Amino acid sequence: MFVAPDPGLLRLRVSVRAVLGIGLAVTAAELCGMSLPASITAGLAALLALFTVGDATVRGQALTTALLPAVGFPVLALATALHGVPPLRDTAWLAVVFAGVYARRWGPRGHALGIFGFMMFFTTQFLHAVPAQLPELYGAIALAIAASALVRFGLWCIERRTPPPAAPAPLSGRGLARPTTRQAFQATAACAIAVAAGQFLSHERWYWAVGTAWWIFVNTASRGETLVRGFRRVLGTVAGIAAGLLVALPLHGAPAPTAALVAVCVFGIFYTAAPSYSWMMFFVTVMAGLLYGLLGVLHPGLLLLRFEETAVGALGAAAAVALVLPVTTHAATNAWIQRALHCVRGCTSAATRRLAGDESADPAPHAAELELLLGRVRLALAPLVHPLSPLKGRRSRARQVIALLDACAREVRGLAAVAADPAASHDARLTAACDRVEAAVEALVTPAARACTATAAPAPALEPHPHHHPAAEAALRHLHALEHALAALATPLRTSPRAPALTAA
Repeated sequence: MFVAPDPGLLRLRVSVRAVLGIGLAVTAAELCGMSLPASITAGLAALLALFTVGDATVRGQALTTALLPAVGFPVLALATALHGVPPLRDTAWLAVVFAGVYARRWGPRGHALGIFGFMMFFTTQFLHAVPAQLPELYGAIALAIAASALVRFGLWCIERRTPPPAAPAPLSGRGLARPTTRQAFQATAACAIAVAAGQFLSHERWYWAVGTAWWIFVNTASRGETLVRGFRRVLGTVAGIAAGLLVALPLHGAPAPTAALVAVCVFGIFYTAAPSYSWMMFFVTVMAGLLYGLLGVLHPGLLLLRFEETAVGALGAAAAVALVLPVTTHAATNAWIQRALHCVRGCTSAATRRLAGDESADPAPHAAELELLLGRVRLALAPLVHPLSPLKGRRSRARQVIALLDACAREVRGLAAVAADPAASHDARLTAACDRVEAAVEALVTPAARACTATAAPAPALEPHPHHHPAAEAALRHLHALEHALAALATPLRTSPRAPALTAA
């Protein structure tokens, strides 16, 4: 959390803006004379609007934000109407879970609307809302979305100058193999287990288990990723409960200090979400304790129950990914690595064409895409490099893969920078070097070509020539280093997952 890079202080600015937007929403609800549950609903709605909406353009973000009530209001009405009929309520929530995850196939907008719909059902259980409260809750949500939109798109539109990076396209598939379809069934099964186990522990706070199971499936693609995310959620919850005993419990719901600490928690949720899921869950848990203090129901037993519900929700998610359409960590990581390697080849080819005088060729978009893909590779490999992973051989190879792909990205960035030099001229050696890089990538991603790499000729030594253009010499150095990194990748990528750890030469 403390050492993660924050280029342009983007996370810091987004986190401060979130505090302002949520604070404005809650203040407006209080000034309108709304009840405490309605004010809490306004705060949660503003948090979701600021946290989940992630379209690539400001216009897209504004449209998604405007569509949130279209999903949230019907779900809220359904949840309040069925609140006193547990069998129908549980069935309806599972249907909302399936639809919310399935909607992720429509990109960031479907992702945000799915989360908002789920959380509206969750909020109803959290506040024990009934149909008579619907008009006030609708007003609170509308007010919150308007307040958050005013801050995000009017007072402080960070994305207008710093567009958010486009997320890499999800792994392809058809039918049940499509990630969104598969995860919709997995998440529904996990939440069904959580409903049963959660109600066994508590008939009042059972929904915590369902919330845990749902959120574990956000931004995961394989069995290993889901298990690691569940572990981190439990870890963050335990730490948050300990902090709640020391901070939230002694306050006894005092409004002013509670509001100040909730603001701190909101900042922490947004600031730590990207680098550390455990820290984010720490702040979520502390904030939940503070809100229960405001409602006058906080006590040590409630915090213990939260841990138990979180644990059974995580176990439900683990059971679902192991039994329902499972995807192994190896299959997911291999797919993301191949996409990264294809991106390396595309960037190399574009840079070489640009250096040869083709003004239409631009390696910069490929280099930016590679950074995003490497982030996804790191996420996929997280289960293997986790300190508690018992698979030492796979952990060693995963670390080698990450290090070598980082080296590839470094050389690709340098190559793209050289290609941007308008004075760069054509050099016949660039074509040969690019051909070797493309052959190295082909050997890694094409099974038929792998057998030929053992006898492939080594790259010739790089010898600068005084009559060659400096930009061409720099490009050759990057291509040469890139070729070596790709050749080194062959060993960890082709070694059997069950093989022991590699020893250093």
